[in-house]
Amino acid sequence: MTPNQYTPEEPISSIATALSPAALGIVRVSGRGCIELVSKVFSRSKALLEAPGNTLVYGWILDADKKIDEVMLAVYRAPKSFTGEDMVEIFCHGGPAVVTAIQNLMLKIGFRQANRGEYTFRAFINGKTDLTRAEAVKEIIDSHTDVSRSHAAGRLAGSLFSEIDSIKKLIIDTLAAIEVEIEYPEDEETIADSFDRGDIEAAASRLQALADSWRGEKLYQDGARVVLAGRTNAGKSSLFNAILKEERAIVSDIEGTTRDWLESWASINGIPVRLFDTAGLRETSDVIEAQGVEISRSLVHDADVVLYLVDSQSGLNDEDCEFIENCSEPLIVVETKIDKAAAPEKSSPDNTGRCGVSPLEGVASNEVRARGSLSPSVCRISSKTGDGLSELFARISDILTAGLSTERTQAGLGSARQKEAVSAALESVRHALVSADDNYTLDAVVQDLEDALDSLGEVTGDVTPDDVLGSIFANFCVGK
Repeated sequence: MTPNQYTPEEPISSIATALSPAALGIVRVSGRGCIELVSKVFSRSKALLEAPGNTLVYGWILDADKKIDEVMLAVYRAPKSFTGEDMVEIFCHGGPAVVTAIQNLMLKIGFRQANRGEYTFRAFINGKTDLTRAEAVKEIIDSHTDVSRSHAAGRLAGSLFSEIDSIKKLIIDTLAAIEVEIEYPEDEETIADSFDRGDIEAAASRLQALADSWRGEKLYQDGARVVLAGRTNAGKSSLFNAILKEERAIVSDIEGTTRDWLESWASINGIPVRLFDTAGLRETSDVIEAQGVEISRSLVHDADVVLYLVDSQSGLNDEDCEFIENCSEPLIVVETKIDKAAAPEKSSPDNTGRCGVSPLEGVASNEVRARGSLSPSVCRISSKTGDGLSELFARISDILTAGLSTERTQAGLGSARQKEAVSAALESVRHALVSADDNYTLDAVVQDLEDALDSLGEVTGDVTPDDVLGSIFANFCVGK
């Protein structure tokens, strides 16, 4: 969506809540004359027309004197509203038929169906929000865990905007000092000692910190892929259910019960993960199960973390050792069913002493290592009692956050678009420092710093092409 795809201030309407049975439903309208339009189908039209902003009015929505629903109208008057325009939110009963009937009535009396993200777009173009806060709205809607929601809420509250604004001030103050030097030069040939470079170095450091924050923020937004793998009856479905805290997967002692993969979002210590329960890895003549096994192997190759489950009663066999040795993805070997009585120690199927033993201490030894960057660690759990799950979660989160700054003591970036703009600003600021060190003219430094300001303006929306705006707001839901 771009600005020329709709008329500013044109009355728009949309359903702002899910079309499913609920206690309440909301139909939202905005634009010039929207209060007057709604008053035509409201039982207490005078009360609505005279209602001050930020008040509620009780009554009925009527269609040709036929009552549709008993409602409460929230009245907002420009400029003190989300969009900066006059707005009304119609709170009705949450039945899909009721909500749809009211929306259809709004369209009949003169409103246009709102586009995706058009309310937030209007808030932006009317100066009620900046792009960092606008993007944070969608982040909150899409968040999968409390931690990801909290990070987005910080940006919605203005943490990123404030940090960008503070960095821009450092650059602007330096530009002002350089402009004075240009007007009243003491040395027309070089710029040595012509301005205090401390502010620019501070700006570069803070821009680097922002750029570095994106990897961690991306993890909490997009989540990670965690795949449960292992032989049949290793306890994959039981662990899948235990992590989700619900009975999603069928659990059975019959081998090959899981023939296809299951997927669900879960939270691992605040990190959103797409958890996959896969078919048991084994040779089989069953065509359908064989397809499931192949899909399982494919999912393993795309995983951010692989949990390879081994039944503590059975111990390791040659197939387990082969998988562990050849797995190139970050791997945790999970010994399951530790609540059951310990089985007697089994002899090794070969002469190496590394397989067919229980417990699984040998897995983490130098004899059996993954080819990836991490050696496999071992966790012992019981999906039935929950023993060991907290340690397993800690191991998973350690792998996923390795090398990342996940404690949000400062602002963090919320989108790849922001990361690209901040990186461009950082490059310009660093080039300005190089220009100063190499005694380029003051004009060269000024150009670099102005380029940095333009890049930072793209983050907040001070400088933003229409196609970028369209890309941002087109991904919003209709009611926002």
